[in-house]
Amino acid sequence: MVPGEENQLVPKEIENAAEEPRVLCIIQDITNSKTVNERITLNLPASTPLRKLFEDVANKVGYINGTFDLVWGNGINTADMAPLDHTSDKSLLDANFEPGKKNFLHLTDKDGEQPQIMLEDSSTGDDNVHDRLIGPLPREGSVGSTSDYVSQSYSYSSILNKSETGYVGLVNQAMTCYLNSLLQTLFMTPEFRNALYKWEFEESEEDPVTSIPYQLQRLFVLLQTSKKRAIETTDVTRSFGWDSSEAWQQHDVQELCRVMFDALEQKWKQTEQADLINELYQGKLKDYVRCLECGYEGWRIDTYLDIPLVIRPYGSSQAFASVEEALHAFIQPEILDGPNQYFCERCKKKCDARKGLRFLHFPYLLTLQLKRFDFDYTTMHRIKLNDRMTFPEELDMSTFIDVEDEKSPQTESCTDSGAENEGSCHSDQMSNDFSNDDGVDEGICLENNSGTEKISKPGLEKNSLIYELFSVMVHSGSAAGGHYYACIKSFSDDQWYSFNDQHVSRITQEDIKKTHGGSSGSRGYYSSAFASSTNAYMLIYRLKDPTRNAKFLEVDEYPEHIKNLVQRERELEEQEKRQREIERNTCKIKLFCLHPVKQVMMENKLEVHKDKTLKEAVEMAYKMMDLEEVIPVDCCRLVKYDEFHDYLERSYEGEEDTPMGLLLGGVKSTYMFDLLLETRKPDQVFQSYKPGEVMVKVHVVDLKAECVAAPVTVRAYLNQTVTEFKQLISKAIHLPAETMRIVLERSYNDLRLLTVPSKTLKAEGFFRSNKVFVESSETLDYQMAFTDSHLWKLLDRHANTIRLFVLLPEQSPGSYSKRTAYQKAGGDSGNVDDDCERVKGPVGNLKSVEAILEESTEKLKSLSLQQQQDGDNGDSSKSTETSDFENIESPLNERDSSTSVDNRELEQHLQTSDPENFQSEERSDSDVNNDRSTSSVDSDILSSSHSSDTLCNADNAQIPLANGLDTHSITSSRRTKANEGKKETWDTAEEDSGTDSEYDESGKSRGEIQYMYFKAEPYATDEGSGEGHKWLMVHVDKRITLAAFKQHLEPFVGVLSSHFKVFRVYASNQEFESVRLNETLSSFSEDNKITIRLGRALKKGEYRVKVYQLLVNEQEPCKFLLDAVFAKGMTVRQSKEELIPQLREQCGLELSIDRFRLRKKTWKNPGTVFLDYHIYEEDINISSNWEVFLEVLDGVEKMKSMSQLAVLSRRWRPSEMKLDPFQEVVLESSSVDELREKLCEISGIPLEDIEFAKGRGTFPCDISVLDIHQDLDWNPKVSTLNVWPLYICDDGAVIFYRDKTEELMELTDEQRNELMKKESSRLQKTGHRVTYSPRKEKALKIYLDGAPNKDLTQD
Repeated sequence: MVPGEENQLVPKEIENAAEEPRVLCIIQDITNSKTVNERITLNLPASTPLRKLFEDVANKVGYINGTFDLVWGNGINTADMAPLDHTSDKSLLDANFEPGKKNFLHLTDKDGEQPQIMLEDSSTGDDNVHDRLIGPLPREGSVGSTSDYVSQSYSYSSILNKSETGYVGLVNQAMTCYLNSLLQTLFMTPEFRNALYKWEFEESEEDPVTSIPYQLQRLFVLLQTSKKRAIETTDVTRSFGWDSSEAWQQHDVQELCRVMFDALEQKWKQTEQADLINELYQGKLKDYVRCLECGYEGWRIDTYLDIPLVIRPYGSSQAFASVEEALHAFIQPEILDGPNQYFCERCKKKCDARKGLRFLHFPYLLTLQLKRFDFDYTTMHRIKLNDRMTFPEELDMSTFIDVEDEKSPQTESCTDSGAENEGSCHSDQMSNDFSNDDGVDEGICLENNSGTEKISKPGLEKNSLIYELFSVMVHSGSAAGGHYYACIKSFSDDQWYSFNDQHVSRITQEDIKKTHGGSSGSRGYYSSAFASSTNAYMLIYRLKDPTRNAKFLEVDEYPEHIKNLVQRERELEEQEKRQREIERNTCKIKLFCLHPVKQVMMENKLEVHKDKTLKEAVEMAYKMMDLEEVIPVDCCRLVKYDEFHDYLERSYEGEEDTPMGLLLGGVKSTYMFDLLLETRKPDQVFQSYKPGEVMVKVHVVDLKAECVAAPVTVRAYLNQTVTEFKQLISKAIHLPAETMRIVLERSYNDLRLLTVPSKTLKAEGFFRSNKVFVESSETLDYQMAFTDSHLWKLLDRHANTIRLFVLLPEQSPGSYSKRTAYQKAGGDSGNVDDDCERVKGPVGNLKSVEAILEESTEKLKSLSLQQQQDGDNGDSSKSTETSDFENIESPLNERDSSTSVDNRELEQHLQTSDPENFQSEERSDSDVNNDRSTSSVDSDILSSSHSSDTLCNADNAQIPLANGLDTHSITSSRRTKANEGKKETWDTAEEDSGTDSEYDESGKSRGEIQYMYFKAEPYATDEGSGEGHKWLMVHVDKRITLAAFKQHLEPFVGVLSSHFKVFRVYASNQEFESVRLNETLSSFSEDNKITIRLGRALKKGEYRVKVYQLLVNEQEPCKFLLDAVFAKGMTVRQSKEELIPQLREQCGLELSIDRFRLRKKTWKNPGTVFLDYHIYEEDINISSNWEVFLEVLDGVEKMKSMSQLAVLSRRWRPSEMKLDPFQEVVLESSSVDELREKLCEISGIPLEDIEFAKGRGTFPCDISVLDIHQDLDWNPKVSTLNVWPLYICDDGAVIFYRDKTEELMELTDEQRNELMKKESSRLQKTGHRVTYSPRKEKALKIYLDGAPNKDLTQD
């Protein structure tokens, strides 16, 4: 039948279902069973029974039905609600589910137990199930996993629930799977666990945190009693003295076993458990050599904790087939004959002999290590041997015991090596495994490691040496890394389990066989490419002896201290569970508050339980913000707040008793809004904020006083007209609406005058949070065009003014008498003092500021006179002495005659000969260099605007427009901080990117025509700036150029702007010089600091250069000398002539011009030699903060042409193990033959015997004398120096050379160690490494005092 036909038959049930109302159920999993809690949605018919709902939820989430509860989550306290009945046949409609609406449910723990995760059924039988459980779990989405390996809701919780296996997993901290495998094995060993429980911790004698046995005891108790799926091992590793970095170091499980046993022995000294490790794990063997001529045998007895078994014999491609075969090979003797003959004490000669090992005693717990890690000498890499090696479930060791029953013939003196030689066989068991460096000691870190002898018990009878396998530690991966897990048989039920970190599951004997290795092994941790890499690495057997085989202690058999420990751990676990429940129901949201007194925006995080009411949340926020002693709690409330837009979204009137969970929309990880703790004065009333309103901050502008008032907040609607908005503002600020002008600041420097009365606020561009300026006066200013009005200029200045703190240079104490003399000669200075008494700030600063001004006047007068006499290119209208003096002295006279200048700001029109020069701020460097107009420094800068009123302001004078210092809104203060870092970064890059030129050829600063605001006043700071240093607080328009800014600072510095430098101070107190005077201060931020330093500023085409001395044969070859100035077009010889007097005066170097050279400096490497006729910026590229080397010559300069090549050669003398000093070799070409000839000339080595190599790294290319002979690429097969592998194309390359006939000195071990120490010390001082080597693996250590000892002498 065709779909869509009208007569199509539809089953009746479907028809009924379509008509039936449906219920939308949204279920949130809030348990801790999974890492990421799921949220599922079900749309069910209203007649669906409750039990069917539970079944559908169980299938969706992957839990076993009946192991979880469903409770209502519609903002109701779940603790007070009874869970739904999972067996009920009641329909959803009858159970109060609402059709057509969202029904929120929470999936919670049942009776305090976490839900059990469902094991997915497999269609391929039991084997496939076990195949999935045996190996480590793949990560989500990993390639190569079976299709039904893990459900979509896979998490790090166990696949099987604890209630089914009865065991708890261990959390992998990062790469601690090797530790987890060993801990689970020890926990599943009855004799070890019982003995550990019998040990009692004495808190008075040791810190529990650093006690390894106590932390193991706690861990075992948790493994036995915890309700969790997996527990942490951090307390155990902390007792080892490990920090978090150790979690990222993978180690060998056998190495850990040895080190941990040593640590336990040390901790258990003088206790009942002192000999526990030896009793359980220690065996004995005899290492013997027997003469085949006389039968004389020399032997010693060694102890061992494990037996290392070779997988594949050395040089063989065939592996041993079984553990038994490997054990026979282990005790198979070898014949010492030929050059390996043994010297027999009885025969007094070298004889053929038989050398081998014999087992004398096997331990109760037998540990076999399968040596799967080896070293491939062909590829020179470590490899893992994945060959198949079978091992039996029961192992008969009687065939391997010493047949002579320890009856030795006439022998040498026997030695029992005991603990000091923990098996001669044992000492080399890791020789081909992970890297063991001679210089790195693995094991226990002890102050006094006494070699206490361990005495083992006599061996057991041969007929009782049947061992049963109970633990297989499996490694999956390669020699480079992998994963460990353990397969352990429980002695309680003889069932095998896989302990794979957090996951514990049942397995079978078939799964154990899959760990034998070889191609038949099952897929493990890695993809199919490594299918056979999962195999057994350590085997632990237990002796079958009914008289010794123990069972685990029952609860009633626990010692009293263990019962107390169990109780404490249960209480802690319950407390953690309650805390998790609280955390799960806690709303965490950002909280802001504008402090009512300090007017500083404070930020915190409010954590409130979802069932707490709004009133309770206000009290919590009130205490959190420390407002108890500021305002009463009744004057505070919480409102919904958008911090990004600085917008108050809504208030919560009448909802004081509403739970916070409902107000905030539930418990969420993040919220799209914040909360603001709003405050009011006791006589004020809170304003109601309704959703949909927009917030407007209104600043009232006073044109007469030229100031902008603090903001007043009003609420408006976007559909209001401008006329209605004016009426609203008029009521709020009590200004007439008829003459009101409203200016909207839409963005930075974007001002719009609202002129259309009928236009809506939305059409004008209003948003959630807005800022407007309001002016309502009867002046004629409103009749002018907005951009020409006083209001616009005032707002423009307000938006662009920033505050800077300027540190003035130290004034010379000797000039004080001169300043005083001039002060008396220049007229009565009492007026200045009178005015300065009214300055805001400490009076102690006033005298120094006055003195600076007086000294500035004196210096500027003399400089101006000198410029006039020298015929400097100034403005002809201002070139007389009289005009200069009048401009200097006029401020003092003006202060006497008028009081209206007390609040005067320095506002100037800086005239230039080219009106378009101001546009050069946006030009490229080339434009700036080629088109620069000049301006006069004298009379414009010394006008009356520079009078002392710039420094002295009356008390009652409001500092106008200091970048809105009194009008900072929440947004503006935050944005200033947010943008500060970006601006600093941009400024640094800008300063370093272009030319250093500041002044034109006439030496005068560039200016521009622009109305710029500048105001300076003294400022007292607590910072110790040194004697003689004073601060200025400057309010300045940031669009001013650096040139004009320096001109404004001239009176305070006391010298012309061309004779001081401006340094910008960054957050890290680093100072960088600002040198590009055509650029504005737009990169500066509010409250930036500036340091002024005296010194000649750069002129056009000049560059500041740092000069370093190159000392090729000194320990520190790079030494700073001085800062110099090089100019474009200057020759190298001219720069050398200018350097000579500076070197004499500043560095004490007396040099003639032909006895030193300049050369390129790249980091610490010397480069191209600059010849005297080279010209800067033509032959030599030069840039800001350039660096050069100055090299003193022993003789006449040999470099005459750019075609020559200067290299630094150094002879290596292998017979003496030393390096000669550097000698320069100048080559006429890049020929290797010429290099050999030159080396032959200076060394006397025959040409055919010279070998050379290029040095590596940074000059001086230091290398250890122990490594140089073999590590460098000696005698490269090339004919020219400028090809691979040399690539010597520039001066300064380092060449080592040697006589190939000279033999390398043979060193004793003592000499080598001594030389190694000297070389290490030498190379560390020069900052070079001893030698290059791959990253070494970190040695595994357990620190008995709980923390590593800092060995400062170790390299």
